Amino acid sequence: MKEIVVISGKGGTGKTSVVASFAALAEKPVLADCDVDAADLHLVLSPQINQRHDFSGGKGAKIAPEKCTGCGICFDLCRFDAIHEGTTFDEFPKVNYTIDEIACEGCGVCAWFCPEKAIAFEEVVNGEWYISETRYGPMVHAKLGIAEENSGKLVTLVRREAKKIAEETDRSYIIVDGSPGIGCPVIASIGGADLVLIVSEPTVSGEHDLERVAQLAKHFGVPAMVCINKYDINRDMSKRIEEKSESMGLTLAGNIRYDKMVTRAQIAEAAVVEYTNLPVADDIRNVWRNVVAVLKNEGTEKNGK
Repeated sequence: MKEIVVISGKGGTGKTSVVASFAALAEKPVLADCDVDAADLHLVLSPQINQRHDFSGGKGAKIAPEKCTGCGICFDLCRFDAIHEGTTFDEFPKVNYTIDEIACEGCGVCAWFCPEKAIAFEEVVNGEWYISETRYGPMVHAKLGIAEENSGKLVTLVRREAKKIAEETDRSYIIVDGSPGIGCPVIASIGGADLVLIVSEPTVSGEHDLERVAQLAKHFGVPAMVCINKYDINRDMSKRIEEKSESMGLTLAGNIRYDKMVTRAQIAEAAVVEYTNLPVADDIRNVWRNVVAVLKNEGTEKNGK
């Protein structure tokens, strides 16, 4: 079983389209969408959800009004302006406090120092994760709530569940749609993977972002390959990126040409390789063949040692 993570230095480079086609080309894959902040692999693969689970990545504070005496200690201690002061008017005016769930960082200081123990500090639901079935095999994916954090924890959970399914059902590949950039969810996406495929584009920002994400993969000791999407819209820049990749010790997996069929495939909720037989589909097949070849060579080298 091999785990391949497809990432990019920025959003919009086409990595999800590549992952969808890999799903169609791979033998017995398990799919994992780890771009939990903006998951969209489901838009192409139309998964049927079999299991739905809440995700809790942290804790939050909540004031019990009947216990609160209005001392204001929590208001004074909160450094995130998450506690709001107000006044109620029953028989007599009374100061009361409420917690803004979005502003609360879950540090627990207010609950710790409340003399009346009027603040509960409990786990909160940050999102959902799912185990689904697609036309190409099982898929684990997730959705993080609006303005929620702990995406790295959710990515780790998605990868763990995908690996569990792969082991239980004797799957050949885990294909991961990783997050863009170099932040926490990307780190959680690539750690321990067998191979990272970096999808770049022939622009100045594409060249710069490739260098950053390649350094991240190198830092964590994960072998990396490069694929340049829409390479033919700026062949000179594509050549520069190829040279930069070579200087960084990265293997070129192949280039994918620009074609409007990619967009049409997305609209049709289909992978490019199942939607058309035009050269753009051959480009993606070539990238997949090169990725598999590198994985097999690494496996042979490991077995030979």
